[in-house]
Amino acid sequence: MIASVRQIRLYTDQVLQPGQALDLASGPAHHLIKVLRARVGDTVTLFDGSGMDYPCTVLTIDRNRVSLSVGRGAPGTQGSPLNCHLGLCLSKGDRFDWAVQKATELGVQAITPLFSERVEVKLPQERVPNRLRHWGQIVASACEQSGRSLLPKINEPQQLDIWVAGQAADFKAVLHHHEAGGLPDRRPDSIALLVGPEGGLGPEDMKSAKSAGFQSLNLGPRVLRTETAPLVALSVLGAKWGDIL
Repeated sequence: MIASVRQIRLYTDQVLQPGQALDLASGPAHHLIKVLRARVGDTVTLFDGSGMDYPCTVLTIDRNRVSLSVGRGAPGTQGSPLNCHLGLCLSKGDRFDWAVQKATELGVQAITPLFSERVEVKLPQERVPNRLRHWGQIVASACEQSGRSLLPKINEPQQLDIWVAGQAADFKAVLHHHEAGGLPDRRPDSIALLVGPEGGLGPEDMKSAKSAGFQSLNLGPRVLRTETAPLVALSVLGAKWGDIL
């Protein structure tokens, strides 16, 4: 039996240019050396979020420093061909992080964290930059794992009523298990998907969504958790109109 060759993909926010000798940034360099145990001569695929994959060869390793030669880039795996913007209400613990990770794996194009009537998470403005960096790391890691080369955009948290009012997608859907609602027959060019927090969306939230043209979407008789519901919805949408077979 022939042993499989290990495939290493790493995200870096450095600009990648074919032919350059790159000193890898400290974060991915540490991961490459300490976690992935890379050695001189190993082949690594780097991507910078622009949609291109760059095959690289490890030239030198000196403690926590890594130098690589960057090869010619090629288009990598993109997100879903279905342009979906997920408006996801903030939730406690690691539920929101988990939903962001899995939504990235499923190909979502953009994610906006939302405050709503029943959101109990407190996020002072001074903590927003740190949370955005944290979510960005989750997205990058999910892209490394899933093969995506174009990172979805993580927007700053917004109030729900502001977000729904600003959506101009062809199909705007709000998940709601108490109201009947399905998918249209025609494939939309873009989708805005609204998912509530623990306890669901409140009356004023639903009023804002309906006033902005959002239609109820029911995923079945069972009540899904706030971190489960968007993944089921994205899977259904991807199977009907995207690239999930």
